[in-house]
Amino acid sequence: MNTTHGALSALILAGTRPGAPDPMAQAYGVSHKAILPVGGTPMVLRVIHALQATPGIGRIAVCIDNPTVLDGLLPPDIEIVPSSPNGPSASVLAGLTQMGTPLLVTTADNALLRPEWISEFLAKCSPQTDVAAAVAPEAVVLRDVPGTRRTFIRLADMAFSGCNLFLFRTPASLQVAELWQRVEKNRKHPLRIAWLLGPGILLRAVCKKLTRAALCKRIGALSGTTAELVPLSDGRAAVDVDKPADLELTEKLIAADAAANA
Repeated sequence: MNTTHGALSALILAGTRPGAPDPMAQAYGVSHKAILPVGGTPMVLRVIHALQATPGIGRIAVCIDNPTVLDGLLPPDIEIVPSSPNGPSASVLAGLTQMGTPLLVTTADNALLRPEWISEFLAKCSPQTDVAAAVAPEAVVLRDVPGTRRTFIRLADMAFSGCNLFLFRTPASLQVAELWQRVEKNRKHPLRIAWLLGPGILLRAVCKKLTRAALCKRIGALSGTTAELVPLSDGRAAVDVDKPADLELTEKLIAADAAANA
């Protein structure tokens, strides 16, 4: 995908799920995980700086449930979008409604995010795609972050971990956000999600015969869109900060990168 300077907007999800507070925020004594310092810098600022350094990205907004926690923290040109109490998918829908498409979506805990990963993702997205998600193949993750414990989704032709980086390229992509919302409402009911995706998809997944192309085709059929998974070449893109071990790993990777560029 080619973008002219400033043509692409970006949304950073930084809110907390309704109900129980975020365990990482609780563990480190902050109200929101987004403001947890990583290498001395709040995570959300690290993500903002990566987006600002990426050619083609203009408007940047942070989606959060309590904007006051960001007082005095954000650069002056960063907008704030209220998050939805109905979860991340509803917040993305609100962001799409307010900011339009194309819209790049990431998360505040994507503290390692680098401009070159974003540029690679955008460059690899097909011009015919309505919505795309960046993924890191298992072999690439284990090569670049040996010993890390990540969750991998295993398909017949690919095992991958998500990178918390999504492109909603066209207005039609709102339908994928709506599908995501339906899945999210049933996230504690795997059988309902399986029913939503269809018994054929479930059977192929159980038999390890579900391919990347078939999964994307089914998502497209359910939402009336074209969807794709875009593999990135750096396994570190799969690392986010979900637990204390992730924070320790992220700070080690940041320190190693700083030493290499010193």
